[in-house]
Amino acid sequence: MEVREPETGIESDLDRPWVVIVWNDPINLMSYVTLVLQQLFGYSKEKATQLMMQVHQEGRAVVSGGTRSEAERDVFRLHEHGLWATMQQD
Repeated sequence: MEVREPETGIESDLDRPWVVIVWNDPINLMSYVTLVLQQLFGYSKEKATQLMMQVHQEGRAVVSGGTRSEAERDVFRLHEHGLWATMQQD
């Protein structure tokens, strides 16, 4: 006999990736934000500059994504460098 579980949608919510968002702040220099993105995520200077400009112009930019634990780690590392960062499910 085959038993089918009802579809609740919970599994799909748990599997959704998390994203890390860096927010604009009045404290950090744009050059510093670019440097931190290069050091923490290995981005090229061009990619890090593009993300920094998005933060500056739009107020925020998604800088990384992955599992919840990876996002938590990235937010912690960004906080250690004085950047305002949060995470959310994508």
